[in-house]
Amino acid sequence: MADPSLNNSDSFTDQEPWRIFRIMAEFVDSFELMSKIGPAVTVFGSARIRPKNRHYRLAVQLGRLLAKSGYAVITGGGPGIMEAASKGAYEAKGITVGLNIDLPSEQQTNRYVNRPFEFRYFFIRKVCFVKYASAFVMFPGGYGTLDELFEALTLVQTDRIDKIPVILIGRRHYEGLIQWMRKRLVASRLIARDDIELFHLTDSPSEAVRIIQQFHGNRVPSPREASTSTFVNTRSL
Repeated sequence: MADPSLNNSDSFTDQEPWRIFRIMAEFVDSFELMSKIGPAVTVFGSARIRPKNRHYRLAVQLGRLLAKSGYAVITGGGPGIMEAASKGAYEAKGITVGLNIDLPSEQQTNRYVNRPFEFRYFFIRKVCFVKYASAFVMFPGGYGTLDELFEALTLVQTDRIDKIPVILIGRRHYEGLIQWMRKRLVASRLIARDDIELFHLTDSPSEAVRIIQQFHGNRVPSPREASTSTFVNTRSL
């Protein structure tokens, strides 16, 4: 339901400046937390995937391997794939960041997160998913995961961020989408042929970690690199 106070122009102009201050405060607080976590990998996937699901087990394995390789794991903090990746990293004594947001359903911070942050604004949360990532890993998911996938690819394609790895885990889940992209987007010249090479497809968490390590020259980025070098135009943030 719309806020009735917004129908009053005086009330609207009184409230908007305070909203700006809330936005600024959330940026400052979240940046302060994220700048201290060091190199990290952001993992996306459905909140609806249960522990018995194969992809849940693969996400646990990925989280464990990332933590052992020196990377923090960033997720949305909720259940499903987010919980699984956090669990793997937590059990390996790693840093697990949960960027939670208040939703009508599904979204409570899982117990494996040891660096939680609660967001009011989706767009600030999305910045933190991207700004501090050394790579993105996408498990099967719905609208939210697809949104993050295409946002990451768009940012890489347009050089708004460095060309860090974008890895899709789940061949059976993603192959149809990729075939459609080749048939409709590449063939119609809506994207360039090279754009279809901006991501990797695998079923193996160990291969995903190997891709990330090889991209970074088999070394973990320093905390400074991890927190400042991802965005091409860092100062604009």
